[in-house]
Amino acid sequence: MQALSRLAPEIRQYLLVTGNYWAFTLTDGALRMLVVLHFHQLGYSPLQIAALFLFYEVFGVVTNLLGGWLGARIGLNRTMNIGLGLQVAALLMLTVPLAWLTVPWVMAAQALSGIAKDLNKMSAKSSIKLLVPAGAEGRLYLWVARLTGSKNALKGVGFFLGGALLALLGFRVALLAMAGALLLVWLASLALLKKDLGKARAKPKFRDLLSKSYAINMLSAARLFLFGARDVWFVVALPVYLASVFGWSFWQVGGFLALWVIGYGIVQTLAPAITGTRSASLPDGRTAFVWAAVLAGLPAAMAFGLELSPWVLLGGLLLFGVLFAVNSSLHSYLIVSYAKEDGVALDVGFYYMSNALGRLLGTLLSGWVYQVWGLAACLWVSALFVLLAALISLGLPRHAQA
Repeated sequence: MQALSRLAPEIRQYLLVTGNYWAFTLTDGALRMLVVLHFHQLGYSPLQIAALFLFYEVFGVVTNLLGGWLGARIGLNRTMNIGLGLQVAALLMLTVPLAWLTVPWVMAAQALSGIAKDLNKMSAKSSIKLLVPAGAEGRLYLWVARLTGSKNALKGVGFFLGGALLALLGFRVALLAMAGALLLVWLASLALLKKDLGKARAKPKFRDLLSKSYAINMLSAARLFLFGARDVWFVVALPVYLASVFGWSFWQVGGFLALWVIGYGIVQTLAPAITGTRSASLPDGRTAFVWAAVLAGLPAAMAFGLELSPWVLLGGLLLFGVLFAVNSSLHSYLIVSYAKEDGVALDVGFYYMSNALGRLLGTLLSGWVYQVWGLAACLWVSALFVLLAALISLGLPRHAQA
């Protein structure tokens, strides 16, 4: 505690924000794996499992749009704490007796979790803009990459945690344990997080919800297709494929996806070293286009490879994780860089609204396309989406334009 007190105030707040985000992410990843594997075990079809996450993604779209406006009005500390509290409630909603776990009830709990997740993420990402000195773009890129990468690495740990807890404790006890741990984090956050962080000097009007920035609008459109490209095969199709075609157990599915997301998160933290952090080499619109273009052909190659052997999927998945991680980290830096400092949550919220819309589209297609046409078709849709993201990135600002 003495070492923590000697740190600069902005560093202490960054560590608190990151700690909150880490704790939330662990429960979010574990909850997703618990729901997918538990309801697959109960005999739900891939499309039915995808439907369980429908409200999670729908409310994520709405929350990011309204949450950015709310964060600019009441402060990011409050929106972050609201998110933590709602996640505790969502976890407890799923601890009811098995007979109560109807599809509408689970969808409602997932809706609450979706609201919580996007309030927490929007608050964490927006706060970085305020904790880094103006003009320190290299440091901003590093901090954003570290926050984003560490979050995704812990989400991978959460996948493993979900599979392990389901095998060891069962569905209900696992949820109770996670709710109790997150409750302690929430109480600490209420006491320690800086008041009025990110509160705009001028109260934003409701009409300010939609971004008026060309750069943010273009980046948001690219983000929509980028994350739709991932989730169209990763959310439902991949875990069900691994369990049914490969015959893997809960431990194996959860462990493999956990390692993939952990590796993905590690690569995200290394993205500044890969793409550059000096002023002369900081990423811009051209960088985003190049990395999306490199990624675009990989899902198509994986679809062809599946015709030869399903094991091609595993090697392709590892390469996809590396390339996608760099693309995601680039986008995360660019949105924070493009956003205006006063009322930063408005711009970041609008951007993550598009992110959530992409996840929603990908999740629905993941269940439907896989059930009707199989995993290869999911990969072809993924390739098309990445190509669209690359083409949209051609319209992003470049250093010479700035």
